Amino acid sequence: MKVAVISDIHGNLPALRAVIAHVDAWSPDLVVVGGDIVNRGPLSGACLELLLQRRDACGWHLLRGNHEDFVLDCSNPDKPHAGPGYEMTRFAHFALAQVQAHADELRLLPDIFERAGPNGDLLRIVHASMRNNRDGIYPMTPDDEIRRQIAPAPAVFVTCHTHRPLMRRVDGTLVVNIGSVGSSFDEDRRAGYGQFCWRNGRWRAEIVRIDYDYGQIETDYVQSGFLDEGGPLAQLMLVELRQARGLIHHWASQYETLVLAGSIGLAESVRLVLGEANIRPFTGAPGWSFG
Repeated sequence: MKVAVISDIHGNLPALRAVIAHVDAWSPDLVVVGGDIVNRGPLSGACLELLLQRRDACGWHLLRGNHEDFVLDCSNPDKPHAGPGYEMTRFAHFALAQVQAHADELRLLPDIFERAGPNGDLLRIVHASMRNNRDGIYPMTPDDEIRRQIAPAPAVFVTCHTHRPLMRRVDGTLVVNIGSVGSSFDEDRRAGYGQFCWRNGRWRAEIVRIDYDYGQIETDYVQSGFLDEGGPLAQLMLVELRQARGLIHHWASQYETLVLAGSIGLAESVRLVLGEANIRPFTGAPGWSFG
């Protein structure tokens, strides 16, 4: 039995196509998509529609991630549609416009997928942890914390969400974070996904890394309108792709409260982050440039 698990596509269609081609060549018995198909990238609608086609034609299993929830929440009439709070979520409103026709399907996606090996050893797949779909398992997460995140512990626990791959054994459980198809945060910009095989009486795992068309994703940022319409934070998301390292949390820790208070403009705060010495080398067309 062979199971492929892909996740965290984030609207990156060239990366998704490259991973699908690799998965097809491997020819697994099952394919599970661990969530975060949409948001933070230019082509959420196209990525979602491609995976819905795979679900309907090939029996792929789709799970819901926190970014599906985040985008759907933008349709809440109580959410702001002007001011700093709205400006900080323009990228998600951009994604919502692309996937609105499939909103009901997104709401109904399950949180968990399980498959037992011939001897009953359970392979469990979730977006983040058993606690919720934002509760990530990171390379630095202590074993005691992981025990709580995976309980009740299966033979293999497959997680995503953090965009940082890992493989670790905690007691009798193999814990595997498969990383991200569309936006890696481990300073390796290649797409990643997980391969799981039942062989010689137990589950075995491998994290696969794949190059894709990096020029095309930058073109998609422009041609889709995402770079212009997604708000200033879309600039940070493009730089995240280039350096394969997260920037949104770095920005938020310094400026989110100040932006919400009106003490600094969102665009100015993003320019300050992009002007930092270690980030400036990754800036430039089609995004903002610095002299």
